[in-house]
Amino acid sequence: MDEAVAISNDPTIVQLINDYGFPIVLAVGMGYFIYYVWQFISNELEPEIEKMHFQLIRLIDQVRMLDQDMIRLQQKVNVVLEYRERQKFLEENEVPAEGKKK
Repeated sequence: MDEAVAISNDPTIVQLINDYGFPIVLAVGMGYFIYYVWQFISNELEPEIEKMHFQLIRLIDQVRMLDQDMIRLQQKVNVVLEYRERQKFLEENEVPAEGKKK
């Protein structure tokens, strides 16, 4: 019989709603939910977001370095192409040396 008294004194949601009203019980439940979500975000998500932030910064720096390398390589290719055009022009306009002596 003592167990039955202990079980009947144990508050259930229905009894809490009867004692305090639906809005109060709902407000307490919503408060707990907000607290749980806030703790989850603070403890689980924020450290991972910080890790991703640092990885993103590293990635942006690497992309900038690659962009600078591509610019340098394009300048070198342009110089080589310009030298080829000049060499080709000089070879086409070159007068044979034997023709001058005669």
